[in-house]
Amino acid sequence: MANTTSAKKATRKIARRTIVNKSRRTQMRGAVRTVEEAIKSGDREAALKAMRKAEPELMKAAQRNIIHKNLASRKVSRLTQSIAKLAK
Repeated sequence: MANTTSAKKATRKIARRTIVNKSRRTQMRGAVRTVEEAIKSGDREAALKAMRKAEPELMKAAQRNIIHKNLASRKVSRLTQSIAKLAK
């Protein structure tokens, strides 16, 4: 348990940031899930539309250190490749 005033404040601050980060992570995962579902259904147009929303979500999450930047880049790359395969 925190003893000093600054440690108590840091604990409160961390709790507030955790709530915000959980919300952002959930929003990002939902956007990615939408793309993945569109890919599974084989609907290229829906996948492209969902990807336009998912890519900024992933990159914002990476900028805000919710996920690692390489993870965001890798997810974008793999989703884009999957969408490209739908065209063939």
